[in-house]
Amino acid sequence: MPILSIQSHVAYGHVGNSAAVFPLQRLGFEVWPVHTLQFSNHAGYPEMGGKIFSARHVRQVIDGIGRRGVLDTCQAVLSGYLGSAELGEVVLRTVAQVRAASPKSLYLCDPVIGDWERGCYVKRGLAELLRARLVPAATIVTPNGFELEHLTGVEVRTPRDGLAAARRLLDSGPEIVVVTGLEDPAARPGRISTLAVTAEAAWRVATPRLDLDPMPHGAGDTFSALFLGRMLKGAEVPEALSGATATVFALFAATRRSGARELELIAAQDEILAPSRTFPVERLA
Repeated sequence: MPILSIQSHVAYGHVGNSAAVFPLQRLGFEVWPVHTLQFSNHAGYPEMGGKIFSARHVRQVIDGIGRRGVLDTCQAVLSGYLGSAELGEVVLRTVAQVRAASPKSLYLCDPVIGDWERGCYVKRGLAELLRARLVPAATIVTPNGFELEHLTGVEVRTPRDGLAAARRLLDSGPEIVVVTGLEDPAARPGRISTLAVTAEAAWRVATPRLDLDPMPHGAGDTFSALFLGRMLKGAEVPEALSGATATVFALFAATRRSGARELELIAAQDEILAPSRTFPVERLA
């Protein structure tokens, strides 16, 4: 079951496709990675080398895959960091092509815009395109709290806020909204909540907060890939939420134990298939 993954790539560390492709392969999927950029490392370091690829370059790579006559086998498109609105247009075109060839395929949009710590870090026009066209085209959307607030205009500070904003985002088109990284110090001190919301129901998984300094990048990219993979394998939404959350928690725990700066994706790869610790799934509605 091939998955077309369109996002960033780094040679050192695990963000973008470097965080998403391997977990999907461990789950048994063929992955067609298309890189929107290639850097030496993520932007959390003082310097990096590499470049953002043009929309023309990315389009040529995807068109080359299409000429192999295999798009009808594609089960899903996964997009993450894009770099520009022009690349967003390429993703929209690709999703339309894949859906025409493989009507049951899914599209998971990880709407990378920014986070609470760094604010908005994408180019002008991309956040607007995500809100107006990419998110409405998606089957599944996986924003963090900052991105959900940006997409809906609803203040998101707690899981309760996240639930209200996720329901608003559902009205724009997606079938499933998964919100990561929500805290509620008053009600659940020391816990991080992840929500999954559909038109019919909502669920929450809360895990202990593991403080790492610095926090490794790429966990959101890994989570999105894991959630998509588990859905494609037939899991129901709460099961996919549980499995993806448990794996990411285990990766954070392994990273903390090792003292590494980068996510211990390879060393702790057994956690992808069978997380050693799971957490209760609470139905909210």
